Amino acid sequence: MYLIDTNIFLEVLLKQEHSNKCKTFLDENIGTLSISDFSIHSIGIILFNYKEENIFFRFIEDIVSNVNTLSLPTEYYKNVIETRKEYFLDFDDSYQFNLAKVNNLSLVTLDKDFKKIKDKRIVFL
Repeated sequence: MYLIDTNIFLEVLLKQEHSNKCKTFLDENIGTLSISDFSIHSIGIILFNYKEENIFFRFIEDIVSNVNTLSLPTEYYKNVIETRKEYFLDFDDSYQFNLAKVNNLSLVTLDKDFKKIKDKRIVFL
């Protein structure tokens, strides 16, 4: 079971450098994928800024049927702050890490900031 970081989806949606490897991972793991509510909002903001609302619409249609959406319960927000202090991560990375931890998921990412965390739950593509 995997929590997919925002950057994995953006690679595919924006056809960036690692899009093929990210798409392959997503395709091969359908049924075991989760996304955070935070990632959905972030992707929406980015695609709207690029005036790519149509891509966001197709993304949402695909996500609803293929990927589980998760939110971090508010009682774990203090852990987000602790993770930030311990690993010097920004809010979204701390949120994603704690959401994966609370749900016992591996966090799949391209974000090198997670290399600061020596945890078997972090999977780099």
